[in-house]
Amino acid sequence: MKIRKGDRVVVLAGKDRGVEGVVSRALPEANKVIVEGVNMARKHQKPTRMDSQGGIIDFDMPIDASNVAVINPKDGKPTRVGYRFDNDGTKFRISRRTGDDL
Repeated sequence: MKIRKGDRVVVLAGKDRGVEGVVSRALPEANKVIVEGVNMARKHQKPTRMDSQGGIIDFDMPIDASNVAVINPKDGKPTRVGYRFDNDGTKFRISRRTGDDL
């Protein structure tokens, strides 16, 4: 999976199409990412000993990694991610659209 935690992404499909956000967690085994403010769900929570305050809690649900695109930091447009290797074998992520490092 080419999307990592901390990447700025835009949602390409679904109910939140066009929304930009930051990846808070990547789940590579399921090919999903959790983006802040995207695919929100509500949970009704009863008061417990640890949480004396009950109520409705909003939290982010995972979205498929194929439905988001990384935003190029130089021009702010969505791009695909590729890789290149340096002379000493270091691996870098690059923008497929412009060829710049991410």
